[in-house]
Amino acid sequence: MNLTKSDATAREFVAIPDDLKFRWQGKMTANQWISGNTRLRARSRLAAASWPGNIDAGSRVCAMLTDNAARHGKPLYGGLIGLRLMCPRESDDLIIEVDDAAPDFPAFEESATKVLDDGQPSGLGWVRRCHGRIAWRVRRDDDGQIVGKTVQVVLPSATTDLA
Repeated sequence: MNLTKSDATAREFVAIPDDLKFRWQGKMTANQWISGNTRLRARSRLAAASWPGNIDAGSRVCAMLTDNAARHGKPLYGGLIGLRLMCPRESDDLIIEVDDAAPDFPAFEESATKVLDDGQPSGLGWVRRCHGRIAWRVRRDDDGQIVGKTVQVVLPSATTDLA
């Protein structure tokens, strides 16, 4: 995948170090159960990795991201949404990346800060509630063709309110 700086949108991505404490990647089926299935898989992976952060909050953010990709993006080949969980050695942050086949993200800033009438964050608003940082960029294949987008969230391990 060959991404250029001009492909970065809204905020810059955090570089993924080569040496990670933990890395897991999988694909989630883009159906009505994606949120619950993602939450269960992410929770068990984060617990097995002994991530010191709020595992419920981390798994909830993963679920919101994959659900948003399935609802508002476009599934990858086979009706799937890509999910990666990573923890760098030099910090206890959790890096979450979600891939879908839609190359755009209309109203990104509005979506990332929206609050529902009942005061609850909607979708990407959970990232902010968890004190996370969010960015997105287009994905390109080895030939430079745009094949979708990646949404990246960095969650700090030290969050007290939430989930």
